[in-house]
Amino acid sequence: MTDFKKVNDDLSVAGQISSEELRELAIEGFKSILNLRDPDENGFFADEQQQAEIVGLEYANVPLNPKEPNQELTTAAIQEIDNLPKPILIHCAGGARAGGIALIAEAIQAGLTYEEIAQKANELGINLEQPHLKQFLLEKFAARQN
Repeated sequence: MTDFKKVNDDLSVAGQISSEELRELAIEGFKSILNLRDPDENGFFADEQQQAEIVGLEYANVPLNPKEPNQELTTAAIQEIDNLPKPILIHCAGGARAGGIALIAEAIQAGLTYEEIAQKANELGINLEQPHLKQFLLEKFAARQN
């Protein structure tokens, strides 16, 4: 699996997954998949929802643009994380959007400080400049702007 990272007991992130990997995830105990890719993206797995449901996984798709933050869609992704059965694999094309969204969810749930978020991002290799994460950090910690 591309860039698989465990954020916490409930959230893991990865790049694009295959139907075989969906089966492996179900066997490993994952309950849900959150796909952050847009159906128009090159390489989008068109029948991923059907394949996920066949192996018993809940499925949601919130199409986040990899280059531009969108607060409404970021909020929708966080709501899906709150509502989907855990553990959840969040994925996108290469793992950057997934990592950013997972870190936002972790920060909100655990009430992390900016320093704790930065430390966790560093440990997981998540770029704080990922657009959705950067927007969240700017809004939550606006007083820290240089």
